Amino acid sequence: MEEFFDWCRKHKAMTLPNSKLGKAFAYSLNHETTFKHVLLNGRLVLSNNLAERAIKTLVIGRKNWLFSQSFNGAKSSIILSLMETAKRNDLDPEKYLKYLLYKLPNESTLTDKETLSAYLPWTKQVQASCR
Repeated sequence: MEEFFDWCRKHKAMTLPNSKLGKAFAYSLNHETTFKHVLLNGRLVLSNNLAERAIKTLVIGRKNWLFSQSFNGAKSSIILSLMETAKRNDLDPEKYLKYLLYKLPNESTLTDKETLSAYLPWTKQVQASCR
């Protein structure tokens, strides 16, 4: 990566700043620190292909539901999103949905970010309960 960023710095000086290549160099160099985080954590990936593939079903369905104009279509979209998110985080989707339906109604408020954050699929409690 160091060689790549050195190469970008070297060639940026010889490129028109508003050209596509100039903008690409500027983008790369502006986000150098962020890109290097991949080297600090082996679980991070440079590509978002896995995430895009995971939501493909939802995106295709959402386009179809756009014209259904029904409340059931909206509910289906939300449930599908929860199920796909559970799968993506190595949870049993049925257990995760039951967990949410059992626990969330007992919360005093659902407008507090911290309260809702506890139910995200990557939290330790959810991971322990829904695998």
